[in-house]
Amino acid sequence: MKKIAFLLCLVGLMSSNANASEQAAELKLSLNLPVQSGEYHNPYVAVWIEDSKGQSVRTIALWREGAKWLKDIRRWWRKVGRNDQALVDAMTSATRAAGQYQLKIKALNDKQQPLAPGHYVLHIEVVRENGGRAITKQDFELDGKEHSFTLASNPEMAQSHFYIKE
Repeated sequence: MKKIAFLLCLVGLMSSNANASEQAAELKLSLNLPVQSGEYHNPYVAVWIEDSKGQSVRTIALWREGAKWLKDIRRWWRKVGRNDQALVDAMTSATRAAGQYQLKIKALNDKQQPLAPGHYVLHIEVVRENGGRAITKQDFELDGKEHSFTLASNPEMAQSHFYIKE
């Protein structure tokens, strides 16, 4: 009898987590990496969200080559990477060539719990070997409304777009 009660409780928790994540806002980033002239290496990219206190709540993407290059994604490394090897291992994928990439996620934290309504900052850090470094930040609110942002171009990232659909 205790096993059945435990299983029913577990199923209830799992379905409530599934319902909460289904209700979470949808975040979409259209990231545009420009073609560079001269010697070109695919950039290392980190995309993450911080809360109003400057604490990282979600790493969205981490594109890099060997582990020794993670430290080159300086801001992300200092904020998140050096303290959470399990997250690094779970998030890492290969670098990408110049082009446009669609990143679509639910507004969940790294533990897959919905982000609370409030103020957040999207960070995009792009670094190239023998190239430049650029960090783009976009403040946004999770407030039950839809939002659309155009992210200005810089030497490492062409004009990109960020959308929130609640």
